[in-house]
This record gives sequence, C-alpha cells and structure tokens, in this order.
Amino acid sequence: MDYPVWQIPFFGGGLLVAIIAVVHVFVAHFAVGGGLFLVLTEMKGHRENNPAILEYVRRHTKFFLLLTMVFGSLTGVGIWFIIALTNPAATLTLIRTFTFGWATEWVFFVGEIVTLLVYYYTFGRMERRKHLTVGWLYFAFGWLSLFMINGIIGYMLTPGQWVETGNFWDGFFNPSFWPALVFRSLLAFTIAGLFAFLTASRVKDEPVRLNLMRFSAIWAAVPVLLMVPVSWWYFQALPDVPQAMITGRNNEIMPFLQAFITVAPIIVVLSMFLTLRMPRELKTLFASLLLVAGFVQIGSFEWIREAARRPYIIYDYMFSSGVTLADAAEANENGFLKTAKWVRHTDVTPENRLEAGRDLFMKQCLSCHSIDGPSNDILPLTKKFSVLGMDSQLDGQGKINNYMPPFFGTERERWALASYIVEGLHGKTETEPETELVEATTPEMPPFDAENDEYVLLSWNNLGMHCISDSDPYWILLPPANDLYCQLVRRGEMPEVVSDGVTITYEVEEGFENPAQHVRFWEFAEQLFGKKLPENVGVSGNGLSGEMHYSESLGAFEAGLIPVVPYPDSGGYHPYPVFTITARDEATGEVLATTKTVAPTSTEMGCKNCHGGEWRVAGVAGFSDETSADVLAVHDRNTKTKLLEMAEKGEPRLCQSCHPDPVLAAEGKPELLNLPAAIHGWHANYLTNRGAEACAYCHPNNPEGPTKCLRGIHAEVGLDCTSCHGTLEDHALSLLKHEDAAGKPGAKRLMQHLRPRAVESKADINPRVPWVNQPDCLNCHAGFQPPETMDAFNTWTEGADGLFRMRKGYMGALMCGTCHGSPHAEYPAVQENGYGKDRDNIAPLQYMGHAGPIGSRGNCALCHVGTEMTPEDSAHHPMGFR
Repeated sequence: MDYPVWQIPFFGGGLLVAIIAVVHVFVAHFAVGGGLFLVLTEMKGHRENNPAILEYVRRHTKFFLLLTMVFGSLTGVGIWFIIALTNPAATLTLIRTFTFGWATEWVFFVGEIVTLLVYYYTFGRMERRKHLTVGWLYFAFGWLSLFMINGIIGYMLTPGQWVETGNFWDGFFNPSFWPALVFRSLLAFTIAGLFAFLTASRVKDEPVRLNLMRFSAIWAAVPVLLMVPVSWWYFQALPDVPQAMITGRNNEIMPFLQAFITVAPIIVVLSMFLTLRMPRELKTLFASLLLVAGFVQIGSFEWIREAARRPYIIYDYMFSSGVTLADAAEANENGFLKTAKWVRHTDVTPENRLEAGRDLFMKQCLSCHSIDGPSNDILPLTKKFSVLGMDSQLDGQGKINNYMPPFFGTERERWALASYIVEGLHGKTETEPETELVEATTPEMPPFDAENDEYVLLSWNNLGMHCISDSDPYWILLPPANDLYCQLVRRGEMPEVVSDGVTITYEVEEGFENPAQHVRFWEFAEQLFGKKLPENVGVSGNGLSGEMHYSESLGAFEAGLIPVVPYPDSGGYHPYPVFTITARDEATGEVLATTKTVAPTSTEMGCKNCHGGEWRVAGVAGFSDETSADVLAVHDRNTKTKLLEMAEKGEPRLCQSCHPDPVLAAEGKPELLNLPAAIHGWHANYLTNRGAEACAYCHPNNPEGPTKCLRGIHAEVGLDCTSCHGTLEDHALSLLKHEDAAGKPGAKRLMQHLRPRAVESKADINPRVPWVNQPDCLNCHAGFQPPETMDAFNTWTEGADGLFRMRKGYMGALMCGTCHGSPHAEYPAVQENGYGKDRDNIAPLQYMGHAGPIGSRGNCALCHVGTEMTPEDSAHHPMGFR
C-alpha cells in the first residue's frame, strides 16, 4: 500500500512474473544439476579412457556456460526487476528479512561464475585432479545457492514461526525447507539429464552417443521416481489451507497438478525409449520433446506452489495485493483510499465513484487479474454481475473460498469498485425493464346473507407466498405446489366447526388452467419423484380443481400441492390467482357456502442479481437458462459436482435429492447440510451488514418488484423480515448451529466468518430446524396483548404444531389462519402492485365488509348468532377481538 505499482492492465501483475520466473527457475535448476552432471561425466570419460566423452563434456560445458551464466543471469535480474515493479511491498519484505541470506547467496553466485569460467577455459589444460576439484567446487557453490534461495522461497509459502517472531532463522529454516530442498535437488538432476539428452543426441559417433544417452537416462528418470515419496513429504509439511488448495479447493491448480502428475511418467518412459538405437535425428526430436516436458514439469510445479499460498504472497502475513494483515484492519476502519499513498482519490463521492473504483482496482485486483489480457482476465469472470452482484461477490471474497484476498476498505469503497468493474469495464448501465403486468381487479365477492345463511366458509393459503423455481431443465428448488386450507363454521349461539357430511371443492379462476404451458416441470417429474404426473396435476394428485380432504391433525380441510404457477394462459405474469371454494351437503349436493381465496405464487427470485441472465417472463420474474446454468456451474465449481453436465443431458436434479429439507419431508444425504442452512449459510457470507434488503435480493419482497412476501398488518406497522427472522447473518447462524450440533462438517466452514448482530456472540444464538422452529407470535404478543417489543428473533416454536400456520386457538377448533389469514399476509393485507386490490382480503370483505381479522370491530355475531358477546368474552384467545 505504501509503494507505487507498475500498472500493466493487459498483462496484470502475475503473468510477466510467471513467464520470467519459470524460465529463470528452469535454467537455474539446470545450473545446479548440470554442475554435478559435468564433473561426473568428466570422471566417466577418464574412467573409461574415452576422449570422445571428454570432448562431449567440453562442448556441453560451453553450452552450459552460455545458457546458465549469461541467459540465466539476465533472467535472474529480470525477476528482481519485475517483482520490484509489480509487488514492491513483498520484494522489500524479502530484502529486509533476508539481507544476510541474500548476501550469502550472492557470494556463492560469484563462486559459481569464477569456478565455471575456470572449469571451461582450463578444460584439457589443467591437471586432471585439480580440474575435477574445480568442477566439484562449482557444483558446491551452485547447490549452496539453491540452499539459500530455497530457504527464502520456502518461507513465502510456509513462514512458520517467523510470523510471530520475525526471526531470520525461523523464516529461513521454515517447515518446508528440507523437503523442498531435496525435491528441488532431484528436479535439478532431472533437468540436467534432459539437457544432456539434447546435446548428446548431436554426437555423431553412434556408440558414444548411445553410451551418453543411457547415462543421461539415469539422470532424467531416477530422480523423477524418487520425487514420488519426496513430494508426499513436501505436501505433508504444508499448512492445512495450502494442502486444501492443492487437492481441489483452488480450481486453477487442478490443470497444473494434472500436468505435473502426467508429465512425470512421460519423462521416465521417453528416457528409457531414448536408450534404444534409432536415427540421430529422431533422438534429437525426442530429446527436444523431453526438454519441453521438463519445462512443463517445473512450470506446473512452480504454479502449484505459487497458487497454493493464495490469497497470500507471504503466507499468513501479506496478501497477493501487497496488503499485510496489519494494514487490513486500518484500511477497513478508515478506508483503503485514505491509507494508500499512491492513489488519485482519497475518498469516494458520487462524482468520482468510477475513478475511485479504478484506483481500488489497480491496487487490489491488478496484481492477479488482467483487463482483456491473456491471463486471469477480469472481464469474462465478472461479465454476469450487476453492480449489486459484484458488490456481493466482493463482500464474500476471501471468506468461504479463501484463495482470493478479501476486499479491503469501507462499504462505500466496495460499491465504487463494483461500479467500476460493471459500469467502467463492461459499460453496463442498469435500467428498469419494461414490465408486462397483467391488469386485474378485485375479484367479485361471493354472496353472504348475514340474516339467513347458516354457514361461514373461511379459506386461506398456508404460507402467504409460495416461491417456486421455474428453472426446471436445470434444477428444481421448489416444485409448482400451493396449499389451501379451509374451515366450515355452522353459525349459532355456540358455533360448530363442521368436518362430516360435507364435500368441499376448489377451482382456479379462469385463465390459469394450463400450468404445463408455462413451465417444464412435468417433463422431469417422473425422474424426480418416481412417477409420471398428468400435465395439469401436482405432486400429490391434486389438480387446479378438485376436492379438499379433511385433515384430522389440522382440524381443517386441505388441498395440498396444487400445481398453480404465476403465469396466466394469456401470457404475462400474475402472482395472485384466486380459487373459488365451495362447500356442499354430501348427501344432497346442496351448496352450503362459497368463498374465494388467493393462492399467491411467485417466481420472482433474485438469483439473476449475482448469477447473470435476465428475467424469463414479462421482465419481472422467472429463471432464464443463463441464470439457471450459472447456478449449477458455481455449485459444481465449489463442491466438485457435475450437475450442469447432468442437466445438459436432460437430467436436472431436485435440490432436496441431496440436501435434506423438512418442507418436502426430504431425507436427502444425511451428512449434508439441510437446504435452508446451506443456502442461507452460503449467501450470508456475501450479504453482510445489511437489513431486510438482503432478504429481498433473493425473496420476492423487493419494494420495486411485482410481488411481496410481506404485505400483511405487520408490514403496515413498520416491521420487516429481520423483525422476526433476524438479519441474514443471524438467520443463517440459527440454522447452521443446529447442523453443527448434528456433526455436519460443512456448518463450521459457513459459520466461520459470520458475526451475529442481534446478540453478543454466536453462543447466544439458539439453534433451530427450518420450517419447524420459527419465531413464536407470543414472543411479541405476550398473553395475546399488544406487543411490547418489535423483535421476535431467537425464541422458537418447539415443534410444527406451534407454527402460526398450524396452530389452533384455545378451544382447539379454529386455526389461527381461519380468522387472521395467511402468514405474512395477515388481515388486513395491502397490495400496491397493480394486480388488483384486496385479493388477500376476500374473506373479511365478504363476511364483514372491511379488511380485518374475522370478528374484529365487534363482529362476534358473524359466527355467534343470537348472543350478546363482547370482545372480553372471547374464548379463542384472551383479548382476541380488541
């Protein structure tokens, strides 16, 4: 943060470093292994009294000197040049920490230069023993240079106790020092053998060439075989996080790991092949191919080593962006731009938002990413995001997937960076789409004669808003399924809830009869649920018209899993279809009572905000193929599944086929997090420090959207999602704590970076089972009195029978929903979205003429005919009819 950085947007910071470093490391390892090869091959020539071998060594030495001393030295200077410009903070740390080590290495390097020059220019002129001594000295200096560099390079991956002590020796003799030294020595010997193949293949004398080829094969193949146990030793010396990076957490590593593993046997096999007799030209060709294989081997190894320490450039001390852990706290508190010295802007304003975002990009992103360049191009990686999605990605960066550094700075700075990437780099402008809302009016009220009608028929939807996913060709989160309840009350001095001798039917309003015309769920229902379903029939066998069945446990009639979708047959989007409910005498067929109720259903889930794509229907709702496919691609990348590949073969999956979920009574795979815990736990890491808007990013409760989950009396008095369910962090922690207590390992990973906001610590969060343990109405309405608090979070119902949608009053006859309406849409519910006023309030309007709880405003006589009851007499619950 304290130094100017060379900004090369097309290349980024990493590519040039990688190119120069890999070339230099390849040559530098040849300089070490080749030194031993020279002296041992000279000894072989003397031992066999073979002048041709000695002549080969002399010519090989010239090639060796030019490549290692001249070209190798230039690339070594190139490394210092490029790292000092692209990451000066890390470079200065290496210099300050290892000044003595660098000085020692340079002494050894001078020794290499002198001894190699002497060795070459005295070849055949100096007495044999002395010449060999010079050769041994060269190898010693070369290997000691490797010894010194290995300690410094290894420290960047495994600094060990240095992070706490800052001690030179703790950093130098770090945990990976010895296995890395042995590994690199073997690598150096292999590369020496590969270069020897190339020069030996040009020897004209066939017997000598074959002799040298077989000698070179030992150098090339045997070290590769020895690398297998040494690699495991090296791997075990790494911290847990780099181990996880190498074994799959960092997807960028896998191609290089596969290349490293693949090329090793190729080197061994081709080395053995070159020991056979064949034309000289063919040997030269295969020797060249082997040299390429060796370059791939060392290049992939260096890439793996570099990538394994992500998000750090110096593990546990300095991030790849040059920000230290100590710098991070100050940057997050005071702002990154205020603490960085080499930026144009020190604050974010509406006027400089994009320019300040560019400063942040150059300082925090360019060290790894290029702009429209050949390596780690930021453009395709961020193409799908809106500004909101990009901001969320930056919010969660470095948490669950910690191979990238976290964003450093304030929320305003984070939004500026997101805006620069989306608007500045991609040129996106976010405008409200033209919507195609279906015009609708309040449904015609069913008749009711308060003087003569014997029955009151009350019906409601059990959730207030059923969210479904019409991403059917790719995955299914929730199928098209809606539940309606109703109770038939025989009016009188002592009203009676009727359960026998009646038939109750339901029928959707005209224009919603063909759900399969709009979603493809039924194409895949057979493989998902094990049976083929008629096109207009839901999972339970209930269609869009049919008979409701009496449930003993509910004490009410129920039509379960009705396959309603928010798409009228005429086109467009309408999330509030209305059903007519009719009660008839079972014996005579006489109509006893009729009412209507809404079956709210929405596909306005905001996955596209982060996963790309547009709304599929009417510019307001539905999953596009682009959004659906990206959700699977991200899932596959993070969990190593192959869901997108399966979907493209026509095999979409129900999310609950793997993740348990009480809402569908799905057992899933017991070792996995239940679906609500997994979804909320994951996304909470990307949407921190937000209010109810975090819920609306995904759920259909966006103030600007066409549907509203929360539209009942609680919304009217100013409550929002967080009032009952807590902020997204609190909500997620309550779900994850239950899974953690059940021993599911995924919970801890998602909980690690979440901080509760409603309570002091995670220990204060009460665990819960989704759909079963929910906020209790009596948390606020203690004793059914007016609420003394507006916070219902963290005290849960003990079981499903305590849920508002399942609960009954004191007398055990009427369900809470009978009089109060659906959860989240309690009477009086307010719709201000153009779909027709009071679709949620049909029952109270039909029976009382006003939108309020049944019996409110002194309407006890609606059911209690011929009595002089007052609100204080209520037996349903105390003060029930205030």
